[in-house]
Amino acid sequence: MIETLRANLASVRSRIDAAARRARREGARVELVAVTKSVEPEVAAALARLGQLDLGENRADELERKVAALREAGLEPRWHFVGHLQGNKVRRVVSIASSIHSVDSLRLLDAVDRAAGELGLKPEVWIQVKLAREATKTGLDPGEVAALVDRARSLSHARLAGLMTLAPLLPGAESEAAARAVFRELARLARDLAPPARMSDALSPGRLRTSMGMSGDFEWAVEEGSDLVRVGSRLFEGLAPGREARR
Repeated sequence: MIETLRANLASVRSRIDAAARRARREGARVELVAVTKSVEPEVAAALARLGQLDLGENRADELERKVAALREAGLEPRWHFVGHLQGNKVRRVVSIASSIHSVDSLRLLDAVDRAAGELGLKPEVWIQVKLAREATKTGLDPGEVAALVDRARSLSHARLAGLMTLAPLLPGAESEAAARAVFRELARLARDLAPPARMSDALSPGRLRTSMGMSGDFEWAVEEGSDLVRVGSRLFEGLAPGREARR
């Protein structure tokens, strides 16, 4: 398992670097989050031991299970919550996750900030934008994003990291063009919503980062300017079936 993970991790990082070079960017500036929702804690632990310390989960109960297992093994990676966050699970997620990628309403943003204050924590938050017209996807309409960004910049506890989106799921040749269009639009939104340089400080961040790109499209996302990619299945190719998650 370790050697398979090592090779897969090296391959994904190499592909990120290559995509960055094609876009005349520095690959080292693109953050990789390994999404471990499909594997057991032992696989997540192995990734952490290989130096992949940013891990992502999309369900509160599975996040708690993996955090407990890795702590027992003496490992403390940086956890990202990448799934839809329900209001009744905010405190549970905030208590564990350093980064929350799916804030899609003012109510949720305020709930995260309130829980962070009560817990004495400062998680970073990403505002999720819906740019693909699919009923299964959540997020803010582009026209609503500026108001939530302004609100996020004024919070006392949660820290604004940037914007997040998901590309549409389309077959064949349509997939790349549609994904790139979404990624370009999010990158444009992030640029447009950056405050003037004179207004940027530690409490009101300047350039908004972007979290976009997953296993099937992360190279396109990097080429279109993504600062963070969330990769799962590509990292676990070739693992024995017994290494897959039971849940």
